[in-house]
Amino acid sequence: MPRPFLQKLIAILALLASLAGCTTTPPESVLAVPAQPQKYAAIVVDASSGKTLFEVNSRSQRYPASLTKMMTLYMLFEALESGRVTKETRIPVSDHAASQPPTKLRFRRGETIDVDSAIRAMVVKSANDVAVAVGEYLGGGSEDQFAAMMTTKARSLGMTGTSFRNACGLPDDGQVTTARDMAVLGMALERRFPQHFHYFSESDFMFRGRLVRGHNDMLGRVRGVDGIKTGYIRASGYNIVTSYNADGRHLIVVVMGADTARQRNDHVEALIQRSLGPTTADATQPRLMYSGQQPASPLPQLPPPDSALPGLPPPGSPASDLPSADLASPSAPLLPTQ
Repeated sequence: MPRPFLQKLIAILALLASLAGCTTTPPESVLAVPAQPQKYAAIVVDASSGKTLFEVNSRSQRYPASLTKMMTLYMLFEALESGRVTKETRIPVSDHAASQPPTKLRFRRGETIDVDSAIRAMVVKSANDVAVAVGEYLGGGSEDQFAAMMTTKARSLGMTGTSFRNACGLPDDGQVTTARDMAVLGMALERRFPQHFHYFSESDFMFRGRLVRGHNDMLGRVRGVDGIKTGYIRASGYNIVTSYNADGRHLIVVVMGADTARQRNDHVEALIQRSLGPTTADATQPRLMYSGQQPASPLPQLPPPDSALPGLPPPGSPASDLPSADLASPSAPLLPTQ
């Protein structure tokens, strides 16, 4: 065998032996988080088993913004089931409801909206005037009474960290929830009202002869995503509850506190992809890199669950839904399966 070839062969074998002796520890997994740590909260739940696949700050209180309308809709669906209303029932719009800031459909006092259109207006447009009108109707003329009913319903569903003060999600320092509670509510809507869940997959609807477009850009972006609701106020950041149902996998993903709607949606997609992986339950939880951090900088400590919420914007600030590590074990189910 020629000497140069033999020397090359020996060198290659030596290199292979050296590599074989190196550590096989995989590189650290890093998950980019498009939010500040004091606003961020997230959870991914396997809706079939109730097991938590991923969570950060999921029991820390956050502002729900227009995710509030998920509970308003839950109460309206209950009224439909009980026969208290039908889809043709006309709901009157009061001065108080008509005066809500955008996003809204811009009703005048004394006008009415049918229940079917009201559902679509809350899901697709996230209309604050419609949500308040529905709350007043179901609350016997009082939105405050309806908010108390919403909170009672939340407790009955196991949403222990949630309190409602209004029907639409506009800023109120007493209106708080958690990512875990929003996952509970998302699962409850799907399980309790499967005949109505199709509303959450709609991205537009016709009203008074014009097309009303929605805010949930996850619909049609990721195959298998079939709802459900977005939310935004300045104090909360961009929130979303997303249902994924395809290829025998059913997930509920909640992300709260993102800096922008686009970054929130990117993050939801990343969490879905991560959760569909074959080794999710056994994988080491990723290192979190929050918004604005440099790659080499250390991660800040996560705020404790009872830490103060970021301040609400002053009155008159833009309202909800603009167009457009505390990591838990996966072994404990979020909700019992049924």
